[in-house]
Order: sequence, then structure tokens, then C-alpha cells
Amino acid sequence: MKARYRYRIYPTDAQQLLLSKLFGCVRVVWNDALAHCLAEYQTGNKKPSGTDLQKLFITQAKKTVERVWLSEVSNIPLQQSLNDLEQAYQNFFKSCKKERKGKPVRPPKFKKRRAAQSARFRKGGFKVCQASVYLAKIGQIEIVWSRALSAEASSVTVNRDAAGRYFVSFVVEIQPSPLPQLDNAVGVDLGITTFATLSTGEKVDAPKPLKKRIGRLRRLSKNLSRKKRGSNRYEVARKRKAKLQAKLKDTRTDFLHKLSTRLIRENQTIILEDLNVSGMLKNRKLSRAISDLGWRQFRTFLEGKAEKYEREFRVISRWEPTSQTCSCCGFRGGKLDLSIREWICLNCESTHDRDVNAAVNIKVAGGHSETQNGRGGKRQTIAKIAASCEASTRQEFIQLSLFD
Repeated sequence: MKARYRYRIYPTDAQQLLLSKLFGCVRVVWNDALAHCLAEYQTGNKKPSGTDLQKLFITQAKKTVERVWLSEVSNIPLQQSLNDLEQAYQNFFKSCKKERKGKPVRPPKFKKRRAAQSARFRKGGFKVCQASVYLAKIGQIEIVWSRALSAEASSVTVNRDAAGRYFVSFVVEIQPSPLPQLDNAVGVDLGITTFATLSTGEKVDAPKPLKKRIGRLRRLSKNLSRKKRGSNRYEVARKRKAKLQAKLKDTRTDFLHKLSTRLIRENQTIILEDLNVSGMLKNRKLSRAISDLGWRQFRTFLEGKAEKYEREFRVISRWEPTSQTCSCCGFRGGKLDLSIREWICLNCESTHDRDVNAAVNIKVAGGHSETQNGRGGKRQTIAKIAASCEASTRQEFIQLSLFD
């Protein structure tokens, strides 16, 4: 399996200028090739191949007056940019033909100057050193090794985010490192007030960085809206807002990484509920709180780490009535309002915490339970409970009719 290692780099002022030239050349080659492909589609022709695009927009473009400055940067990132464009089109075509799993893939878009910039080097264009990394026509760049590379890197991507920070990410081939086998499983119920409630009864609160700094973010956004686009003051205000947003993202990502790693190390099987996050974000009252939690990113981290450490990760259907079903007897009491955090089962009279009860039901629905029926004893089935409730209701109706 492949893994990506990301590190922070600190280029000098001269190297930052060279990286800016590199990002601009990569962006121009991508946009020129994409515009050419769209023009060919409009005239009824097929999309040119990747080889034809490289000859047209790299080899021949360097000989023109308008694109002669493409020779000032390494040729490898320019070729990789067109390879990425070819791969983007292939993914789009396969998605249209229903040959690709997952959500529909959109066609490639033009790259913007103000967005995050990146350039990718393959073997021959970079070299990993003890305290730095060498990039072709850029030089030795100081790097902070937060952890050692587990294998030789096949490619490296250098990028600059909106806050002006520089990073490099290496793609390496690693082998799964299985952890010692355990005999326990855990169900995880995700929520807004409490980020995660485990079937063991433990509740984990999220840092919610956006909620704590929403006032400052609003002030920076209002300050940015007052500046003239393209001016120096606009750029200063934009970077201030981007730095705050980067800090919020780093805080959230750090929390999700630590929690997912702990769950993977302490449990053999992790069971999660399939949530319609994109649909929930359409709720204007809860969209900000949901975005501040990072449910989908948390699931992605669990999937990747379960594969790496050979743990089992399961996802149950989103239509399972985990919040409506009693975890003791299995009686389904009906839909509950979100304001109800505790409720009493009408069948067995057990008092349940809403989130803990849902987490236990998620664990049972995932196939891990203490007994065959998951309730730990002889209990009435749902059919018998429904029949008894129906009979009692009918008898009460007859008594009321006789009284009238």
C-alpha cells in the first residue's frame, strides 16, 4: 500500500521566487492544455493524447516568444502537470460510464493564481538529504523531519497553501504493520454536542475551533471585504484570514488523528454509522457546527489506519434506527426529538442515555454482540411486543366505547 508523508519546508527568499515561477509555469501549462482540449471538443474532435499535449505545450511552446520562460524551470513538473490532466480526464470519463465507484467526478477545471499551488517531481528531479531536500533548478531547501521516511520515495509534491506556508509530501510504498490481535469491538456514535460516544459509555468532546474563534474570523472577513481586490492591503488582509483558517484546520486535524489512532490501537473492530454529511450540511442551522467537527475526515482516517494496522472497520446502514431502539430488549419506541437526551423504554422500563444507547446499537448492528440476539437474555421479540401493544390498545378502545 502507498502512504504519503508530509513535512514543512522553509525556502529562502530566492528559493521562494523560484518556486513561484515553477508554480506559475505548471499552472500555465495546465490551463493552456485544458483550453485546447475544450476547443477540440467544441469543434467535434477527440481529446488529444497526453503525448501530443506535451509536444504542443512544452516542447513547441518553449520555442515561442510568449512561452520562452518555460525553459527557466525544470521540465519534470511540467510533464507531470499534463499527466495529471490526462488522469483527471480518464477519471471523468470512467465516472460518466459508471466504471468508477464513488461519487460522480467532475471534469477538470482551470487553475487559479490565488488558490493553493503545487508541483510534483518524480525520480530524477529530487533528492532526499539529511537536513534538506534537493529539487531540480530550485536547490537545497531546509526541511523539518518530524518523522523518518519508512521507504524510498517515488515522487515528491511541493505545495504552498493560502497562508503562504510551504510543504513537501513524499509518496512511499509501505507494508501493513499489524498490531497485536484483540478480542473487543467498539461502536461509535457521532454527534454535535458530543463528538463521539463509544459503546463503552465514554464520551469524547471535540475542540470545535471554529466555534471558539468565529468572532475573530468574522472581523477578518469584514476587514477583507473593505479592501480593494488586487491591492497590497487586500493581500495582507487575505493572508491574515488564511492563517487563521489554517490554524483552525490544523487544530481539527490534530484532534481527529489522535482520536482515530487511539481507537485503532485499543480495539480490533471499529463500527461507525453511515451519515449523510452532504445532506446534513444543507441544514442552515446546523451546517456550521457539522463542518466544524469533520465527521467525514474522521471516517477517512479510520479507514486508512485500519488498513495499515490490519484492523477491521465496518460501517452500518444510515437507516438503522439506532436512536429509537432499546439496547436492552430491542423495543422500538419511535422517533425522538433532538432535545430528548434521556428516555425510558416502554417495554422493559430501562433508562437510556440517547448517545450511549445509539452506540451500543451500532455495535450490535455491526455484527458484534454478547449473545446471538445482542441483548444478553431471554427477551420478547419485536413481533410479540407489537402484538401485545396492539391488543392492549384495542381493549382500551372497547372499554372507552362501552363507557360512552
